[in-house]
Formats: sequence, C-alpha cells, structure tokens
Amino acid sequence: MISDPTDEHKKLRWQCRRGMKELDFLLTRYLDQTYSSASTSRQANFRALLAVEDDLLWEWFLGRSKPADSELDAIVQCIRSTPVARS
Repeated sequence: MISDPTDEHKKLRWQCRRGMKELDFLLTRYLDQTYSSASTSRQANFRALLAVEDDLLWEWFLGRSKPADSELDAIVQCIRSTPVARS
C-alpha cells in the first residue's frame, strides 16, 4: 500500500492515461477534482474502474450500456456528472 498520498495520486494519474483522450479527460478530471474528498469505498471503486478495458468504459460513459455492478455504475455516474473546472 502506498503511504504518501502524492505517490498514490501520481500512480492513479498514470493509470488514468488511456488510449483515448476523452477517457483521459474524464478520469483525470475526477481524480483531480473529487477523488481526494471521496469516501474510502468510492476511492476503491474508482481504482477498480481503472482496471476496466477502454472500450467498455467508453460505452458506460456514453450511456450506451452500464456496469452490472451497482458500485461501478455509481462511480461512472459520479464521473459523468463531475463539472468541468472553470479557470
């Protein structure tokens, strides 16, 4: 287990890098804006989501299908509703 939160954040940021810029954007936006304040279980669900294949993630984020696991579906919906930060 990673003890330094900055190391964990760096590791997760690397895992957010996908084969699609759109997925990179969605996952990194959630990581930067919401992950640190999320509950422990929500953080675990996000980490589990990062293990899912890109094509399936994209289908979920587009709303074409949804995860069978209700916890994964909840994190997908949370990520979909994370607002774009305004500068």
